[in-house]
Amino acid sequence: MPRRPIDITVPDLSGKRAVVTGASDGIGLGLATRLAAAGAEVLLPVRNPRKGQAAIATIRRSTPLANVALHTLDLSSLASVAAFGETLQTQGSPIHILINNAGVMTPPDRKTTADGFELQFATNHLGHFALVAQLLPLLRAGQARVTSQISVAANRNAINWQDLNWERTYDGMKAYSQSKIAFGLFGLELDRRSRVGGWGITSNLSHPGVAPTNLLAARPEVGRDKETAGRKLISALSAHGILLGTVETAKLPALHAATAAHAQGARLYVPSGLGHLGGPPGEQKLYSRLRSAADARRIWHVSEELTKVSFPNG
Repeated sequence: MPRRPIDITVPDLSGKRAVVTGASDGIGLGLATRLAAAGAEVLLPVRNPRKGQAAIATIRRSTPLANVALHTLDLSSLASVAAFGETLQTQGSPIHILINNAGVMTPPDRKTTADGFELQFATNHLGHFALVAQLLPLLRAGQARVTSQISVAANRNAINWQDLNWERTYDGMKAYSQSKIAFGLFGLELDRRSRVGGWGITSNLSHPGVAPTNLLAARPEVGRDKETAGRKLISALSAHGILLGTVETAKLPALHAATAAHAQGARLYVPSGLGHLGGPPGEQKLYSRLRSAADARRIWHVSEELTKVSFPNG
């Protein structure tokens, strides 16, 4: 049976400045392409400049006059995050949309960053936490919408509070879930603090469901030299329109959360199909692991201590 097309309408974004992490391929590239087509100035902070240049070429094939710019950013490095933040602060232009999309998933063996953190916790959560802190004045100036991309994995497992860096035992999937739960709690706490402190920022969450993206593809940089068996199954199911989404539909929840006039802060936007695996984007109840205000405050304070960045009190 042919798959029924799924899409959303993106409003005119002329005069808006958008930042999309992880935009060199996959969902991030799709997001950047749609934002640029809607008239936004789009910044692509990427770890691999070669892939970044290819991404810009792809965007300009569909939107020849796209206003896109490449920057260097490695979210696993706090020094790189600080350098990128300093560059944008020097430019001084307000940021209106920030989509925290980049991530890594389930390295087969525990890997640590130059800062000493477990790779998934560092990249998926701590790096984005520090990035928002670095960009906060520009986000406030732009009355920004901040959308943080979590995962269906945030609906299982838990934060390993006694061993956040998985030094005693390592379980790749549990560490991935932890990183996405922590990231989701951060996004919700950001919205709360913005409302209390009058920052003018709206922060919400999204996730793409399950689709054949590059998260589970061969990724030598995370110790995976070939695609996982899980990705092969995901690709087969997606191709036949069974339960799962596609790379094209997987970007829609974040696109909706970041641009729709009625999308609100402290809300979760995900595919509305069975198990939130695929289907049109829609608002869903917060997953149980994201509902504790105490946990949100706790991960916020721990993240400030670990990254050595700070936000205004709130």
